[in-house]
Amino acid sequence: MTQQTHSLNTGCWSVPARPSSELLEKLALHSASWKKSLDEMSKRISSLRRETLERPVIYIGCGTCGLGAGAGATLETIKKHVSENKIDADIVEVGCIGLCSEEPIVDIQLPGRARVSFRRVTDKNAAGMIDKVFAGEIPEDMVLGQFEDATAKAWDNVPYLKDHPFFAPQTRWVLPNCGLINPNSIDEYIARGGYSSLNYILHNHTPIEVCDLVEKAGLRGRGGGGFPAAVKWKIAHKQGSDQKYLICNADEGDPGAFMDRAVIEGDPHRLLEGMAIAAYGIGASKAYVYIRAEYPLAIKNLEIAIQQAKEYGLLGDNILDSSFKLEIKLKKGAGAFVCGEETALMNSIEGKRGMPRPRPPYPAVSGLFGKPSIINNVETLANLPKLFEITADGFASLGTESSKGTKVFALSGKVTRTGLVEVAMGTRIRDIVFAIGGGAPNGKSFKAVQIGGPSGGCIPESHIDIQIDYESLKKVGAMMGSGGLVVMDEDTCMVDLAKYFMDFIQRESCGKCIPCREGTRRMLEVLETITRGRRSENDIDALLRFRGVMYIESLAEVIRDTALCGLGQTAPNPVLSTLRWFRDEYEAHIYDRKCPAKACPELVTYSILADKCTGCTVCARKCPTEAIMGAKKSPHYIISEKCIRCGACMETCRFNAIVVE
Repeated sequence: MTQQTHSLNTGCWSVPARPSSELLEKLALHSASWKKSLDEMSKRISSLRRETLERPVIYIGCGTCGLGAGAGATLETIKKHVSENKIDADIVEVGCIGLCSEEPIVDIQLPGRARVSFRRVTDKNAAGMIDKVFAGEIPEDMVLGQFEDATAKAWDNVPYLKDHPFFAPQTRWVLPNCGLINPNSIDEYIARGGYSSLNYILHNHTPIEVCDLVEKAGLRGRGGGGFPAAVKWKIAHKQGSDQKYLICNADEGDPGAFMDRAVIEGDPHRLLEGMAIAAYGIGASKAYVYIRAEYPLAIKNLEIAIQQAKEYGLLGDNILDSSFKLEIKLKKGAGAFVCGEETALMNSIEGKRGMPRPRPPYPAVSGLFGKPSIINNVETLANLPKLFEITADGFASLGTESSKGTKVFALSGKVTRTGLVEVAMGTRIRDIVFAIGGGAPNGKSFKAVQIGGPSGGCIPESHIDIQIDYESLKKVGAMMGSGGLVVMDEDTCMVDLAKYFMDFIQRESCGKCIPCREGTRRMLEVLETITRGRRSENDIDALLRFRGVMYIESLAEVIRDTALCGLGQTAPNPVLSTLRWFRDEYEAHIYDRKCPAKACPELVTYSILADKCTGCTVCARKCPTEAIMGAKKSPHYIISEKCIRCGACMETCRFNAIVVE
């Protein structure tokens, strides 16, 4: 048996592989929809791949981000418009294509014509846009681009979506189907080469050979410090046990991270195929997906996908006539950040309180229910179908010497284009922030990027040309983490940012070990005193403030060296990285009691410029503490002792007469 045909690389998206004849023969044993002649099957595959259409198709991005932007109302409007006007068209709900800042996104594909994507399609403009496209007219103000399609006629004067600045620098190995296919259709996934990698390895490689190939490819865990996946796989593989477990960590608790959610919502079968490959490699017959309950759409789509895979003989006993069996269960988490740590996660699955366990023994030796267990996150497992599609050598050909393949980031914060980004390892952070993200909006200056969530660190503008790989990020005090990438501009106070993350970590600490429980609380208290004004202090508060500042770095080092789990050990990172690169901002807060970014309310002063104030009294009427005084049509002034720094006066002033210092 030969491996399936490789997909063809064409920039951001690749032409998906067609399913192998061997896979289709096995699927025909379980599904009547695949019990067809070769000619009929070929036509069905073309139809599922949208290469041939009998009627127009309207695709609506209904991932969580799209729904949050109003896609639900857009969907209902389109359904109503199609029904009332008796338009013969299919309506397909798809996941997020990645460009969240332009949601709701709607695609239209007419028979014989290329699929076109449109931005910000609301319930107000959806009907008009559809009518124009069906009449052969493309609304230029709404179009994002058309998809390159060798089987369909391109639209004149419509740019290709692959050339859009957001998509052009990307390499999509994990996200190729997201936003393109119906996530609730296993047939569409199969028609695009889905489950061919699983079929190939089950009939051509032993479990240890699978581990060897993953090691050769250089796949590293995408959920934390980048530990080589195959190393712990091999440890679990060689354990003599009557039961082994595979666990998919889909808890995703980092602020600003939504990669795993989008993958599951938009392409759940890719995760299931990856889990089956990993389970086969380590010898596991049972698997869990630990997913936070706050992801209802991801849970719904995954439940549908699991049921479909069972019906097609892709889960259960004797998968694809290989004697391999696998059962996958969902375990809903309650949203505790600490349950992202693998031993706390296993405690939660077992019905215990989510608290970390001391190691060793490591989970690969003694994990869930005391059995050998492997924990990988969604992105790690979703890489496996592509890895075996293009071979280990093909996978290893992309990236840097120590970091292979691609990495998915959730790009958010003070950046023009937000969303999901998948780039080759070795891509510069500058390219992600500026080429893909469009830089800071409203003419603001870029300041820093926070990567890796609370466990990560800040990277300043002076190091923005650093490459994305595990070792390079560590050199500047950051880490890859799960892939949250939050951009900050000149208005961001780095001390306030550190305080935000420390507050998050302190509240999410499980409390089991003293360094994390008490140490993070003390660090938060120090940061709170730094951002506090003089009038909030009493007695010896000022002396205590300076004493805390003197010890904050040594306290951070103690926590990092003595905390029980990885989350506690990385808890001080936001403070240490901001201190390293933005010490001048800390010094301004400490010694001058000033916030250079003018973001800390107690450290700023509001004043009125007499030459610009017209005495309109609007600001005085809006002030909640009556701190603004002055006669009508005469310059006003602010009583500093009464001002609470709420900013209401600045928001209402039409003459830019109010300044902050």
